[in-house]
Amino acid sequence: MKVLVIGSGGREHTIAWRLAQSKLVDEVICVPGNGGTAHEAKCRNVDPQANPATENISFNEAACSIAKSENVKFAVVGPEDPLADGIADALWNAGIPTVGPKAKGAALEASKDLSKVFMQKYGVACADSQTFTDKDSAIAYIREKGAPIVVKADGLAAGKGVVVAKTLEEAEKAVEDLMNGLGDAAKKLVIEEYLQGVEISVLAAVSVTEESAANGKACIKAFLPARDHKRLLDGAQGPNTGGMGAVCPLEDVTAETMAAFEKNILQPTLKGLIAEKMDYRGFIFFGLMITKSGPKALEYNVRLGDPETQAVLPMMDFDFADLCQAITDGSLDSFEMKWKSGFQVAPVAVSGGYPVKYAKGREIAFDNSVIEGAGAKIFIAGAIDDRRTKEKTLVTNGGRVLACSAHGETFDEAWKKAYEAMKGVKFDGMFYRKDIGLPGAAESN
Repeated sequence: MKVLVIGSGGREHTIAWRLAQSKLVDEVICVPGNGGTAHEAKCRNVDPQANPATENISFNEAACSIAKSENVKFAVVGPEDPLADGIADALWNAGIPTVGPKAKGAALEASKDLSKVFMQKYGVACADSQTFTDKDSAIAYIREKGAPIVVKADGLAAGKGVVVAKTLEEAEKAVEDLMNGLGDAAKKLVIEEYLQGVEISVLAAVSVTEESAANGKACIKAFLPARDHKRLLDGAQGPNTGGMGAVCPLEDVTAETMAAFEKNILQPTLKGLIAEKMDYRGFIFFGLMITKSGPKALEYNVRLGDPETQAVLPMMDFDFADLCQAITDGSLDSFEMKWKSGFQVAPVAVSGGYPVKYAKGREIAFDNSVIEGAGAKIFIAGAIDDRRTKEKTLVTNGGRVLACSAHGETFDEAWKKAYEAMKGVKFDGMFYRKDIGLPGAAESN
């Protein structure tokens, strides 16, 4: 069968690679894909803007047109923006089973205010918060509560909408900067309690419809816990980024912590999805803070995390295409997820100057003997084919360029393999953290 993957980042390359490994899958159509999916086995990129039949219609319409013309069995949507724009609704209406929530469910990420209301309504353990639509009220509340405190833009802001302010001055500046600089995304601000602890990520598969809610088959199944490293520099220093690397699973997360997560966050979330009659067939990302009183939810993302996906999906010891079909056909409750032993470490290489200004078009050189010798897999994020040459040469096209993901039976083995393989990648201005997964590397409050 053919399947469709929507998106163009490292997460989507990983999804396409994992689907292509399935014996059930003949071809993965990537819309639009990137330089990694262009050369991945069994994968083919289709760019709607390069096709006369789809260049002048909306992206949703183009995706549906491509899905139908390619006769795909199902689609997987990677990024949050098309989900918020209703691409899952459009694909289902076109008869294409889709892994990704419809727009009503996608609002759990598109609006932080809505997600906090949802959490509080259904008893999800989370930080206290209030929402404001004007600067003066927000600043007055911040002065009343004191610092440290967290200021969040309500809407999607490409990872730029959250400020953890250690002082009142920082918090008040964050209110000004977000409301003045993010447009519609920051018409509302969520001012949130500062939680002390260490952050982790838990991705999960979700299958909730009115039918599955009625027959008792609605469910959420969590994946192994993972950790993203957001800060640019070693030791969790420097500015926030979209993610400098990930590790899975986590030696510092206990069975008791995961049981508390299941009881106080996962199951109340499922209860809410059912009660709100959301058609949610896809993935959900729980950003968590592990506090002294147990895990608390920081946020929902309505898709797989990036770069967590590059560390979590390689740990799967089951057919990812089977999982996707179980999500869409309502059989997730009986699907058995098995996981490999050991660890996966995935540091990310970025362009010099990221996350502010960086050059594009830098040629990437791969020493495959080094990469393959270390047993690692490269997942491309911000790179495309160099159109100036007929050779299969990739050039940088984004801030986060690629992840180098490796497995080991011990964390040390996985870490050494990943960083050994990184020596086989070179481009002008290349930078990466040297401490992904090591003690002191995790962000903590």
